[in-house]
Amino acid sequence: MNPRLYLETTIPSYLVARPSRDLRLAADQETTQEWWEQRRRHFDLFVSDLVLREARRGDAQFAAARLEKLRGLAVLSASPAAEQLAERLLRDGIIPAMAADDATHLGFAAAHGMDFLLTWNCRHINNRVLERRIERACLACGLICPVICTPTELMEE
Repeated sequence: MNPRLYLETTIPSYLVARPSRDLRLAADQETTQEWWEQRRRHFDLFVSDLVLREARRGDAQFAAARLEKLRGLAVLSASPAAEQLAERLLRDGIIPAMAADDATHLGFAAAHGMDFLLTWNCRHINNRVLERRIERACLACGLICPVICTPTELMEE
């Protein structure tokens, strides 16, 4: 049985974006491509309706390309547990109100027992300063926090 992995929206975005001129961002895009081609088959991949909604935004050509990458992946349903965790993350000031969707991604991943949450969002989701607070919020809601990481961290077995 493969580990269960929730794909946050930055992953399909990096997969289809034009190569960045910023060297660090370009390297992250390349790593995402490599992970997608070489490692994704080692995981059971999941998204949520929120990921699909976010993937539809913006330029129509890129939106279609993002949705194509996500086609066929299992879609997690909304649940009271996911909503409760997202609300707690916002109420406790762990995630700012302007980033409510980030709290929702964390809620989906934890409430559905994901082993990993894969993201390039290092501001509100994969943030080492917030990591312990996110874990404590999950525990307070009776949930286990998934390992939050980037594709770089999942390149090796």
